Amino acid sequence: MAFTGPAEDRLAIQELVAAYGDAVTRRSAEEWGALWAEDGFWSMPDFEGWERMEGRDTIVSTWVAAMENYPLNVNIATLGAVTVNGNAATGRAYTSELVTDATGATYRVTGRYDDDYVKRGGRWLFQRRVFKVLHSG
Repeated sequence: MAFTGPAEDRLAIQELVAAYGDAVTRRSAEEWGALWAEDGFWSMPDFEGWERMEGRDTIVSTWVAAMENYPLNVNIATLGAVTVNGNAATGRAYTSELVTDATGATYRVTGRYDDDYVKRGGRWLFQRRVFKVLHSG
């Protein structure tokens, strides 16, 4: 997978990925939730209970509840690849997070998202995201 498809779509998807990290860091559930397709799917199989979340409302409510356990989460995201095909695209994004949890422990998490994006109403949204932890410590 490389960076293929119209440059304006690839840029919009890169901005989508960056907006995700920004909304996480600022803890903005409204802005974070607006990045998801209404029928979106999110999976974080490395975390018990997070293996399968379907629908924007479920995704956002799960995220809001989880963020209560993380008073600090600085999320930096980098798009690694994207292929655009009309109003659909696939991609890969890498994250580096500095996290402080509810116990006061601070650590770094590095991970990879395998993504499907969809363009609706002229906007790119997350249709499907599957997160894999690459390193934590």
